[in-house]
Amino acid sequence: MKPKVVNVRRWNPVEILIVAVCCCLIASVTGCNKALCASVVSKCLLQELCQCSMKGDDCPCCQDCTMCLGSLWEQCCSCVGLCSEHKGNRKLAARRSSVEDLPFPLQSLFQSLCELQGDAAVEWNIHTLPVSKELSQMSHMDHILLSTHSAFPSPPSVNLSAICTVMYFKPCMTMRRCQESCEVTGSSRYRWFHNGCCQCVGPDCYGYGNKDPLCQQCHPKGLPSVVEALAEGSKPIKDIR
Repeated sequence: MKPKVVNVRRWNPVEILIVAVCCCLIASVTGCNKALCASVVSKCLLQELCQCSMKGDDCPCCQDCTMCLGSLWEQCCSCVGLCSEHKGNRKLAARRSSVEDLPFPLQSLFQSLCELQGDAAVEWNIHTLPVSKELSQMSHMDHILLSTHSAFPSPPSVNLSAICTVMYFKPCMTMRRCQESCEVTGSSRYRWFHNGCCQCVGPDCYGYGNKDPLCQQCHPKGLPSVVEALAEGSKPIKDIR
């Protein structure tokens, strides 16, 4: 019987040098959890997915970098210098999010899915908030805008008493899965919180939906629960059941 041949990948000197430089950069960053982040950050830097600088709310590489770091974004973004400058306590940290427009919003599809709320097999919860409250959160700084966003209507042309409907998936998920899941629900935008909570913003909303992560089964250790997040707001958000 012939011995099994195992193919071992050989690293060329340039790749080894790049990895070494990445490790040195990680080691020099204050607040970076080197033990946890060294491997994944080195991989992302090697693929040139996290090599940009944030200028205000503009972050050209944050989408690719967030997808690459995955569930470790919250713990490792400081290693690549892409954490929000507006960091607060843990409850505020849970609110940091990435938001993006979706190409094909469909009100009828989104509304039909919302009406399935009472079904035990449904993996999402529906929440509503007044459009006036939604638009008042536009100045909330702990979100990253991905790609080019459509212009929002001016206040005189908006019915501020109208209701914005958003959908929260119960379990945590990656940003890529959040984007894909919201796209097939007919949502106009998705909002992925950096603790793994996914919110689909309905076509009847004018902005980015709700700024709080209210996914019922997504509570990473040290981050607030739905009850805590609601308690921080000025008024509870209506839960459609």
